[in-house]
Amino acid sequence: MKLEEIIDWIWEELKLPDLKPKRTATMDEPDYVREGWDRRGARSRLDRRRTMKEAVKRRSIQENPVPIINEDLRFRQLVKRATPSMNAAVIFALDVSGSMDEAQRKLAKQFFFFALQGIRRQYSKVDTVFLAHAAQAWEFDESQFFQASSSGGTVSSCAFQLALDVVKNRYDPSRYNVYFFYASDGENAAEDREPATAALAELAAQINYAGYVETGGIATFRPRETQVAEVFGEMKGSGLPVGMSQLSSQEDVWRAIREFFKETEKTD
Repeated sequence: MKLEEIIDWIWEELKLPDLKPKRTATMDEPDYVREGWDRRGARSRLDRRRTMKEAVKRRSIQENPVPIINEDLRFRQLVKRATPSMNAAVIFALDVSGSMDEAQRKLAKQFFFFALQGIRRQYSKVDTVFLAHAAQAWEFDESQFFQASSSGGTVSSCAFQLALDVVKNRYDPSRYNVYFFYASDGENAAEDREPATAALAELAAQINYAGYVETGGIATFRPRETQVAEVFGEMKGSGLPVGMSQLSSQEDVWRAIREFFKETEKTD
């Protein structure tokens, strides 16, 4: 199976909704979009996953069934229609300060990977941007992104501000559906709270969705919420399209994916 077929299967099993482009996005010229299935169609549009599901359902109620018959075949149908702009940009930001260990980075990488695949299911063109930060923020190529490290302190506002600059300079929100995902252990300089709040609020007001995953989670004893979690909580409480989740194990990755994509259904 191809990667996109595996992702489709996962999304169906998790019962995740399809993302919707922003209603304010510019309309593209009419184009062919996938819509539904039929028992007849071009072989190039054969949906193998859907065909296998139909075969399994049929075989479960038959005695001595054959593997696949013509009635099992399902073909993707294409309909020509004008759709909102299907360009998307995904900005990933990662805290690479000294307090982020290798296990935390691995969880962040797994979450980022599946978040990106889910977005790619919905948009015809997806650009990616990778930002890493400690006390300062930098843009990296994907191949270098998870290798970046710093022994310095943490200033979250620099990542939010750099993401905001990227949106302003490269991804006009009227033409792009922009998603921002940030991973950190939640530690942040005390004096950075107000700048972080202001930068995140300005960013979240312009994009489709901003998601935050906090690594460590219940495995790390904390008497209260971290500063970054509080900032994202305030943004969500104010009605901005923001969400957050804890990552303390690999199982949490799927829970976070489920939560984020169900939340984006309410905000898109």
